[in-house]
Amino acid sequence: MIAARIQTVGIVGLGRMGRPIARCLLRAGFSVRGVDPDPAAAEGARHDGVVLAPDCAELARLSDSILVLAGFESQVEQILFGPQGIVAGAGPGAPVMIASTVSPSYMRTVPERLAAIPVLDTPVARGEKAAESGSLLVYAGGDSATLARCQPILEAVAERVFHLGAVGAGQAAKAINNMLLWSCVCATVEGLDLGDALGIDRESLREALCHGSGANWAMETRADERPALWAEKDMAIVLREAEAAGVALPMGGAVREAISAFKVARNLPAPSEG
Repeated sequence: MIAARIQTVGIVGLGRMGRPIARCLLRAGFSVRGVDPDPAAAEGARHDGVVLAPDCAELARLSDSILVLAGFESQVEQILFGPQGIVAGAGPGAPVMIASTVSPSYMRTVPERLAAIPVLDTPVARGEKAAESGSLLVYAGGDSATLARCQPILEAVAERVFHLGAVGAGQAAKAINNMLLWSCVCATVEGLDLGDALGIDRESLREALCHGSGANWAMETRADERPALWAEKDMAIVLREAEAAGVALPMGGAVREAISAFKVARNLPAPSEG
């Protein structure tokens, strides 16, 4: 039996990433429904054309597929399995895509608990500007048939979709990507600070370095000037997974300490679940 084409996408989380992703889907011709606990975020998305639902269960009842964009693993757990969660409303066969960044080990527990509901992990990279332009990267984990069914959704928001293996593989790739990102942020900050101390104009140095062998995405996009909200969470995921796998990451441990020092020095906030 051929599964029906997905026409309605439900989005949980209509904030910094979810709202621009919703706009991309609307431009691609999908009907988009959404839910967000923040009234301002929900109202902004409604203004864009998203039809709001009262809770995740009702969103699942009204959607052919669900895209989850919450910030924390504990939030994803409630979105999926809480009293008014997706499981309470989704019909069998309607795929759920976890675009949140969660640990690979957690992600691997989800398919059995969702039973007849197909699931992919589809964390995204490149940030807000790419979400606005529909040029995200997607690291996907899950079976090929479910991914093929969801491909039109992902292609509406992403420039590239990489299928990396079974459920959990996408989250593993995102964790590694984030470890490399924060490594580059720390190195960029230290390099530019050293240039300051040696009397080199910071902007001139940045431009010069972006043309050299030390060039990196963090430097070119000025990621070192942004709040780095999720750095501690990302590094915690990487280091926990590495410990469980018996892999030593000495540089990863150094990056965790360096990114904390970077944030303290600049009085930057840590992400909060409250």
